[in-house]
Amino acid sequence: MKALVLEEKKKISLRDYPISETLGPDDVKIAINACGICGSDIHYYTEWRIGNFVVNEPMILGHEASGTVIEVGANVKNLKQGDRVCMEPGIPDFKSAETLKGMYNLDPAVRFWATPPIHGCLRETVVHPASLTFKLPDNVSSHEGALVEPLAIGMWAAKKARIVPGDIALVIGSGTIGIATALAAESSGCSKVFIADIKRGKLAFITQHYNNKLETIDLNEKDIAEFFAEKGIEGVNLVFEASGSTRAYESICNYLVPGGRMVLIGMPSESVPLDVVAMQSKELSIETIFRYVNIYPLVINMIASGKLHVAPLVTKIYPFADAVAAFEYASTLPEKDVKIMIDLA
Repeated sequence: MKALVLEEKKKISLRDYPISETLGPDDVKIAINACGICGSDIHYYTEWRIGNFVVNEPMILGHEASGTVIEVGANVKNLKQGDRVCMEPGIPDFKSAETLKGMYNLDPAVRFWATPPIHGCLRETVVHPASLTFKLPDNVSSHEGALVEPLAIGMWAAKKARIVPGDIALVIGSGTIGIATALAAESSGCSKVFIADIKRGKLAFITQHYNNKLETIDLNEKDIAEFFAEKGIEGVNLVFEASGSTRAYESICNYLVPGGRMVLIGMPSESVPLDVVAMQSKELSIETIFRYVNIYPLVINMIASGKLHVAPLVTKIYPFADAVAAFEYASTLPEKDVKIMIDLA
């Protein structure tokens, strides 16, 4: 079938690729409608690896997708042909200890789309477990369905933060995941959400589209402590670290009120400085996340209800025929864009 294939470092092609998948009794076959380009896709494209995950042979890219069911397995009752859906891209071992404990995101044997050696979904069709495939309401577009995957990370972070209505939150990092987290925190009950970064293009986007929900902090002009002092803010209840920058940890404890909570989302490339004494003196707590667990239905419901307004996040759209150009553009890391989407249908 036609697929977008990472051939080697900085070389991708749109070509027929020999891939065959058998529809099992608990599976569905899906025609892909739309797929977002993720930072991990770009990293594999430009670097050929992420940490210990190395691309050793041609690999199909893409894992943020929506589609239409074209065939169902014999045991599938929750979906039917013609249903528009989105899919969790990670398939765990359903019998593993982690899965049985309800932490399938931590299953070491998970098969995650576009993580070597597993092929991704930037292709005409995929076969996927029905239990990890979710029907989209009529008022949720295919683009919004493809956004559910990155939004799930933000919503999982918000859930683990144990938000109390009226909490004030700070998100460090204004990439797709940072924005998704900020929107999830606001829609989950925070009375105020600040989002800080040095990327002025992203901050301008947030101000343009979400000025009534989020307030930006331009770190080129002043640091967070200065900004809060000018606003008369003594601290926030929650800090979401979504940048992955080691510098973010140098003063992260200072932003929190006593009893505050931080949720670590971004993955630093090296060890970070964390002031344990400062944490103890305020009795701060830390939560960490790795992807998400059982959160897709909640995200879909939040989009359908209008609580999560995410359509503006799709800032550029390419047809499947121009998928190579889409990746070439995305690899320049354009500040003005948030999610670059590829339409397959």
